Amino acid sequence: MTVVQTSSEQNGDVSDETGQEQFPAGAQVLVRDEVWLVKSSVRTKADGARVEVVGVSDFVRDQEAVFFTRLDTIELIDPRDTRLIADDSPNYRRSRLFLEAVLRRTALPQSERRLALADSFLLDPLPYQRRPAELALSGANLRPRLLIADVVGLGKTLEIGLTLAELIRRGRGERILVVTPQHVLEQFQHELWTRFAIPLVRLDSVGIERIQREIPAGRNPFTFFKRVIVSIDTLKNTDQYRHHLEQIRWDAVVIDESHNLINRGSLRNQLAQTLAPRTDALILASATPHNGDAKSFAELIGLLDPAAIRDPENYRAEDIEHLFIRRTKVSTEVREQMKGQWADRGPSQAVHCPATPAEEKIFEELAAVWLPHDGNTSVSSVPLFPYTLLKSFLSSHAALKATVAARIKTLEKKDDPRGTAAELSALHRLAELTADLTEADSAKFGALVEQLKGIGVGPSSDTRVVVFSERVQTLEWLATVLPAALGFRGRTAQGCTRVMHGGLSDEQQMAVVEEFGLAGTPVRILLTGDVASEGVNLHRQCHHLVHYDVPWSLIRIEQRNGRIDRYGQAHQPQFRALILTSTVDGAKDDTLVAERLLDREDQAHRSLGTAEAVTGLYRAEAEEKSLVQDLLRGKTVDESLDSLRSGADADAAVMDDFLADFFGSVGEQPAEGEADAGENSPFLESPASTTGSDSGAVLPRLFDSTAHFLDEALREVFPDARERLDLDRDDQSGLLSFRPPADLLHRLKALPVDYLREQGLRERLLVTFNRRLAQHSLQRAREADSTSSWPEISLLTDLHPVVEWLTDKVLVRLGRQEAPMITAGVAEPTFLVQGVYSNSLGRPTVVKWMGVTRKGEVDADMVSLLRRSGVVPTMANKLRYRDPAPLSAAIPDVLTAAESFMEKHRDAWDLPLRESIRQYKERLGEWEQPTLSGEHTKKRLADLADDLLTTGQRPMLRVLAVLLPDPDAPPAEPASLSAAPAAL
Repeated sequence: MTVVQTSSEQNGDVSDETGQEQFPAGAQVLVRDEVWLVKSSVRTKADGARVEVVGVSDFVRDQEAVFFTRLDTIELIDPRDTRLIADDSPNYRRSRLFLEAVLRRTALPQSERRLALADSFLLDPLPYQRRPAELALSGANLRPRLLIADVVGLGKTLEIGLTLAELIRRGRGERILVVTPQHVLEQFQHELWTRFAIPLVRLDSVGIERIQREIPAGRNPFTFFKRVIVSIDTLKNTDQYRHHLEQIRWDAVVIDESHNLINRGSLRNQLAQTLAPRTDALILASATPHNGDAKSFAELIGLLDPAAIRDPENYRAEDIEHLFIRRTKVSTEVREQMKGQWADRGPSQAVHCPATPAEEKIFEELAAVWLPHDGNTSVSSVPLFPYTLLKSFLSSHAALKATVAARIKTLEKKDDPRGTAAELSALHRLAELTADLTEADSAKFGALVEQLKGIGVGPSSDTRVVVFSERVQTLEWLATVLPAALGFRGRTAQGCTRVMHGGLSDEQQMAVVEEFGLAGTPVRILLTGDVASEGVNLHRQCHHLVHYDVPWSLIRIEQRNGRIDRYGQAHQPQFRALILTSTVDGAKDDTLVAERLLDREDQAHRSLGTAEAVTGLYRAEAEEKSLVQDLLRGKTVDESLDSLRSGADADAAVMDDFLADFFGSVGEQPAEGEADAGENSPFLESPASTTGSDSGAVLPRLFDSTAHFLDEALREVFPDARERLDLDRDDQSGLLSFRPPADLLHRLKALPVDYLREQGLRERLLVTFNRRLAQHSLQRAREADSTSSWPEISLLTDLHPVVEWLTDKVLVRLGRQEAPMITAGVAEPTFLVQGVYSNSLGRPTVVKWMGVTRKGEVDADMVSLLRRSGVVPTMANKLRYRDPAPLSAAIPDVLTAAESFMEKHRDAWDLPLRESIRQYKERLGEWEQPTLSGEHTKKRLADLADDLLTTGQRPMLRVLAVLLPDPDAPPAEPASLSAAPAAL
């Protein structure tokens, strides 16, 4: 390939050991005799640099393509050959737009660790939600990798969106893979588009089938779209997708509910092990990331950084604090920032339901035969099965019927009549007792109807409620009898309830969640199993939740409650649990377990902000198993819970202290003055050590807002926009409405298919910079007259396809290697030069915007220079001819001066980056692994650290424009030069 950069390079004076090619975003390249605009560039293992481009010259205009330097000759235009041209546009609009577009298209360097875009999205300004992005970019990590472990409801999806947005602005988010449980696919996709304008193509079971019809046979489906979201249940099919995943690299991978990855050897774990080494950024999210086993948690952290933990059975919180952040609702920073934006939850109300006579007979049978309290043995030879029967009965007679029938089938298959006779006889007695039961025999059902009527659920009300049950049979039974009992008739009876459980497909689950979240649908009651207890937002139209049966796990209760008790809940969440009580001597009714767990979860939530550390088991399944075993030993619920934390077992006590480190202070905002404790760390010297709105990066911008840039870009690119785009503009509200042209439609392919269809976006786009209008549109999408959760109007952010489309349109308004001449308030001709140092991965490490005179004087702040020189929207363009020849002759010397300036300051600009990598390699040197694979990992990480350093080659230089003195103006004083340049 050919890269021509400076005169000295062309003369053969460059020794580039890495052979790395630099193609910064926004630069123009010549490939196959056509001119292309670089969108991104990244190194590959076998094919050189992978350069993603969009066509500029007439034959390929607006076409997207990807070239590889080992396969094509890619010529980066020689800056010495820049052709200076006049700009005849009013107010030098074309020149100002071009400069702004280059600024926008140039990725922020990896040395810029402050947030650049946090204030531009459809979010409340909550600093605690910005801290995960700040941690990912802080320099404490070799790569942007972290585990977000905030408790349920704090807004982990928004925190992920902010982090991805910042990566995209740095050119590190072109290829994104998001992996979530199937029932939250659309919810996650919806949040990232409506809040951040980050489009993700949903590859659920239907989406993959559609893509396989569209792409050539054998083509890797994950190369077809740049940013996708896939169900983990789909992707874990390693036989079907592993070979595709092994052949592709991602800029960023997000895995939601990542606690499901822990079990070594599971399909989910294999998926994570495949993806982790094939991505730069890795974001894991889970409110319950720990299963109580230090080694398992170390494996999860090892996905982020294999060298973070030296001994997986003995490590401390500070070993991973650069990779891990966790807050609860009672954390100081959260509590103070959320005042008035998240209603405090109400008490968990235990609704006592005295058993009916038919139910008391079953309690008598269970107490006498299956769970005797008088020292007699159970009829069952399986110690845990009687509790399975009990939990089924405490759910509903329908669930008990199903459990009894399944057990009878199991025993009848055994060839042991004598050994199973007693239990089969007892099972048949239970079957007889439940055979004729109806809703009239269910105390819980009667109480449920009374409670729902009491809160207003009915045919003439919009009130909604979520009803949880562990048993599918209970859910399906309730769906058949509840509507009529609440007064629903005819069509309304069919539409008022929806049932959701793990047996539904991903499409069915997402449809249920969306329908329940839309005010305009007839759904009033969501009957759901615990498939909805993780990750699903059910708070949009609902603040009432009923536990029809109570799970025997504090974690599961908390997860259920978190579906309506979460960020954005406008009303006080109300929780009720139906507690079946009995007067039978020795009966194990809901007061024995369920009511006590309900109370302990409520206490833990109010005092600690989370219930998961109460038992120290950190897993719902482990909590239930431990509790049942303790009940078999004769312990009460409180004795069981307290004994787990009593410290009676020394190893358990050590583990408790160990986990208290992680689930206590890790990720908490340090108190004022504490930051000084690490003053020798280079990470704290970076601007990322600050938080809040003041920490935003100062983006180099010529226009004061994206709105002003887009407004002038439309006037420049489409002067006849009313006719060509059918553009309609409401100046009062800020709404823009237009018909998207063909090249924009191509970009809109990345938007969700149902969103494009439901809102008719292929025919007309409605966009705005007015955040209040966008928020109102989002809210309206959930209201009574809406049939879609997708808003009609989208917020224009820097990442929005419309803004990116117009930015590229502006860039190609100038021809190949053209730079405009601008008459401005300068004393002598001043060339505007972009300089970029990159690492061997092709990412910028230093970006400089300079003003350089023919004398070799350098102003290190081009944007400030432009403003001082009067390059503003009101400047006059006198259309006077200026001879470009003498200016063109000065370009080689100007480039030499710019290169010398960058070489002079390079070490200072590189210092924070070099220091952070030095510290990482020191930690890596202390990480010893006895296995051969461990040594390979160590070498790979060391090589990666070296790849992040600035390469030894010279900077890429580009002439953008030249400022010329106004001959009619009085002599201007020479502009003062920036004395202490800082890298962008």
